Amino acid sequence: DEDSYTITNQSDIADSVSDVTNSMTYMIGGIAGISLLVGGIGIMNIMLVSITERTREIGVRMALGAKRSTIRMQFVIEAIMLCLIGGIIGILIGIGIGALLGKVAGFVIQNMYSQYANYIIMTVHPSVTAIMLSLFFSMLTGVFFGYYPANKASKMEVIDALRYE
Repeated sequence: DEDSYTITNQSDIADSVSDVTNSMTYMIGGIAGISLLVGGIGIMNIMLVSITERTREIGVRMALGAKRSTIRMQFVIEAIMLCLIGGIIGILIGIGIGALLGKVAGFVIQNMYSQYANYIIMTVHPSVTAIMLSLFFSMLTGVFFGYYPANKASKMEVIDALRYE
């Protein structure tokens, strides 16, 4: 019977592993993109509420001579700082979970596969480039999603803002 056996070589296995790795990379990238979008919308909502609560303060600043660009810059910087703090917290949580999973994997290898324990070393070290890139994208999210509320704050009419209760 010709169909009772298969022949597989190392390059076929490497191609399969490469395909799976690429699929996982795209899936994780998609999840990260959706997370940035959801987080950005949350930042925009927080900023809109903040502007609504501080309408009177904005009116006073504008009445005292603050320029529209100054008001806009204040709220964009506030959104950037909010995203930066969230990004730092996310990085710390990610490093902690990565270190914990590395320890668990090391424990499993030591106890279940002790014959290979000298050959398999599990350490988790995020690169500085990845950390800086994630902080950059976090700040970029703050700029992108914080600009609309900041622009809305800068376009308020002084008399309406002062009259707001």
